[in-house]
Amino acid sequence: MDPANTLLNVVDVEATCWEGQPPAGALSEIIEIGLTVVDLAARERISKHRILVRPRRSRVSEFCTELTGLTQAEVDTGVEYAEACRILTAEHRADSRPWASWGDYDRKQFERQCKATGTRYPFGSRHANVKLRFTEARGLKRRPGMAEALAIAGLPLEGRHHSGADDAWNIAALVLGLVETGHWPEA
Repeated sequence: MDPANTLLNVVDVEATCWEGQPPAGALSEIIEIGLTVVDLAARERISKHRILVRPRRSRVSEFCTELTGLTQAEVDTGVEYAEACRILTAEHRADSRPWASWGDYDRKQFERQCKATGTRYPFGSRHANVKLRFTEARGLKRRPGMAEALAIAGLPLEGRHHSGADDAWNIAALVLGLVETGHWPEA
């Protein structure tokens, strides 16, 4: 394995959400970016990060708080979306380091929000859909949610489900399981 390509950013976002339809004028916006750096060669999670993001066109609903644990007051202390993307690039080399997420939701949410805000997309093109890779490696008929995948893999769910930082940490554990079994392409 090329030492320059041994680090992988595992990303999980939480976004504003509602039990039903969003209120008039509101749309789903990223409010938390969780990121775990994995050293694929050493086969370990080496750091865990959390970036809170202030939404501009929506507010954190009661439903969203119940799901994520995040409150409007908490995300109000966060950074603007463009600053969060700058941090991803400057501090986590998101534009040059390969990255992974559970499914395609996170990648698509970044693409939508970058387009809507005129923000430079922070990631490079090397994205891995861990949900798809896990499903194929296990020969499953349907793609499980992250918590179900942890149970299938015999791994604990660490922290709070639907916390971006904790979910990224847990997804990274699933990536390492795929590395161990030879089902990760860069392994």
